[in-house]
Amino acid sequence: MQWQRSPNKKLLVAGLSVLSLAVAGCSQAIDAQPLKQAQSAVQTKPGNADVQALVNFGPRVAGTPATEKASNYLLQEYRKAGYVADIQTFSYPKFVDLGSNLTIDGKVIAGKALNGSQAGKLTAPLVVVPNFGRKDDYANVNVKGAIAIVKRGEIRFLEKAQNAADSGAVGLVVVNNKPGTLFGATLGGKVKIPVLALTDEGGKALLTVNQSPRQVNLVVNTRQGNITGRNVIARLPGVTQPKVILGGHYDSVVDSPGANDNASGTAVVLAIARTSAKTPLARQAWFMAFDGEEDGLHGSKAFVSGAKPEFLQGLKGMLNFDMVGVNDRLLVGGTQSLTKLAKSTNPEITTFGGRGGSDHAPFASANVPVLFFYRGEDPNYHSPGDKNVDAKLLNETAQLGFDLANKIQK
Repeated sequence: MQWQRSPNKKLLVAGLSVLSLAVAGCSQAIDAQPLKQAQSAVQTKPGNADVQALVNFGPRVAGTPATEKASNYLLQEYRKAGYVADIQTFSYPKFVDLGSNLTIDGKVIAGKALNGSQAGKLTAPLVVVPNFGRKDDYANVNVKGAIAIVKRGEIRFLEKAQNAADSGAVGLVVVNNKPGTLFGATLGGKVKIPVLALTDEGGKALLTVNQSPRQVNLVVNTRQGNITGRNVIARLPGVTQPKVILGGHYDSVVDSPGANDNASGTAVVLAIARTSAKTPLARQAWFMAFDGEEDGLHGSKAFVSGAKPEFLQGLKGMLNFDMVGVNDRLLVGGTQSLTKLAKSTNPEITTFGGRGGSDHAPFASANVPVLFFYRGEDPNYHSPGDKNVDAKLLNETAQLGFDLANKIQK
């Protein structure tokens, strides 16, 4: 997740002024001129228009042209609504798969390198390891100099890889344990061998190959590089110390258009900003679209780490909207005082205890009261099928967010 003009007062964020929204230690890319404004009237309710506009850019993976286009779209929409909108840039290292696969009997099976894997190209026998690749599972198989293949599940990826390497394997293939697209995962530590993930469809037949191991070619093509993220931050001129921040991430994962995750939350925050523009709330609020959430909450972490303590201490609440366009039941979680306020405002919502791994988490760690809006699991989560949301649900979420933000800032 990732985020100029020139009034007189300095903002209370370290390294930020109305001229500069760069987080200390991060690079900056500021669009100094307002984008050309469209002639259409400002909408006051989130429909599918904003979601569809974001989806049309394609998967909004941090550091890609699609994400830059999406951030420019958000800049334009916030400026049309009367706000000063800026880009705050930040950078972080990212593991990138440049194209990895397994070739057997002349057939190429696309795969994905696990984050932290060694790169490598090698030819060796493919040996099936029973079960999930625990240490005991190697007792009756010889993987020395071979590429081991195991099922996903039961133990951590790092343990699977270490067990394979300790048993003499020169590579590891992990086959997903349920149908679907390629999974992206992190090893969580360093290993000495290349590790490749395959889909259930692509790899399950290979799990029966064992009697006479066949030669395969394993290609794990990776790079560790730096990503520049772009947070979008909107506020009215002169509002340097908000009482409430409303935000949600606008990036998505590879191959997913990210309608529900999380163009839905992005659209809700934008709608609340439009509705608030000429109300007292706008004098007390900042609106944010975070980048890099899918890579580890990098945008919200960058903002919080760059904020001065007095800025964070002045906040009465941070409202985060993530995956709010699918499923009728609205869930809220976070700081107890704010979940109680939400429940009293709308008794039909459901509260949950966990604070969840989304962009409110860095604020919570800085002792800012937080409230997380979420509608539960989506069958199209992190998949190419994440293309649709329900405008009615967006409107309901925006109304509650607007009502709560007004109560919190008073």
